[in-house]
Amino acid sequence: MTTRSRPADTAGGLWTVLAWLAGLLFFLPVLWMVLTGFKREVDAASNPPSWFFSPALDGYRQVFDRDLLPYLLNSMTASVVSTLLVLVLATPAAYALSIRPVERWRDVLFFFISTKMLPVVAALLPIYLLVKQVGMLDNIWTMVVLYTAMNLPLAVWMMRSFLLEVPTALIEAAAMDGASLLVTIRRILLPIVAPGLAATALICFIFSWNEFFFAVNLTATRAGTAPIFLVGFVTSEGLFLARLCAAATIVSLPVVLAGWIAQKQLVRGLSMGAVK
Repeated sequence: MTTRSRPADTAGGLWTVLAWLAGLLFFLPVLWMVLTGFKREVDAASNPPSWFFSPALDGYRQVFDRDLLPYLLNSMTASVVSTLLVLVLATPAAYALSIRPVERWRDVLFFFISTKMLPVVAALLPIYLLVKQVGMLDNIWTMVVLYTAMNLPLAVWMMRSFLLEVPTALIEAAAMDGASLLVTIRRILLPIVAPGLAATALICFIFSWNEFFFAVNLTATRAGTAPIFLVGFVTSEGLFLARLCAAATIVSLPVVLAGWIAQKQLVRGLSMGAVK
C-alpha cells in the first residue's frame, strides 16, 4: 500500500512545485511594478535594470500631488454602480433562461453573446455621436451605462450556469408552499447561488475598473477614470517609469483588495458545477 502511494505522492508534489513556479512567473511583473514604484527615475530608467537600490517615495509623492483621488472616485462609482445594475438585470434574465426557460432560449443566449463579437472600435463612432447629441460627454453616468451594457451578456451567461445547479425540487416545493416568485428568488435561489453572484460581481468589477477605450474617448477632466490618470505619465518629455509604476500600484489596490476579500466566494462560484 505504501509503495503504491509513493508515485502518486511524487506526482502530486511535482504538480505543486509546477503550480508555485507558474504562480511566481505570473506574479513577477507585478513585483517588478511595485519595486519600480519605490525607485528614483534615474534608477528606474537604468539599463540593465537594477535589483538593488535605495528606496524612495518620490514617485508616490508626485502621484498624490497630481490629484489622484477624483479619478479613483470616478472609477469606483462607474465600477460599483454598473456592477450592481448588471447583477440586478442579469439574475432575472438568467432565471428565465435556466429554471423557467423562455421560448427559443438558445437564440436568446446566442443574441446575448453575439453582442460581444462586435469590435469595440466599430461601435465607438455611433456611441460618441449619440452621447454628444444628448450632452452626456465627459459624464460618469455615461460610463455607468456603457459598462453595464458591456458586462451584461457575460453576467447572464455566468449566472445561467450557476442557476442550472439549483435543484428544481426546491423551486417546486416553494411553489407548493405558496411562495411567490420574488420570495423564491430572495430566500431560496440567492442564498444558493451567492458564490456565483460574488464571482460574477468581481469579474464585472474588474472589467469595469480596467476599461480604457471608452474612457479615453468619451471622458476628459470631470469623468476621467483611473486608467486615464495613468496615461498622463506618458508625455512628450518621456516615460516617467517610477511615477507610472507607483500610480499603477495604487490603482491596482482596490481590485486586489476586492479579490482578496471575495476569494472564498470566487473559488466556490467558479467551481460550481465542476463536480457532479
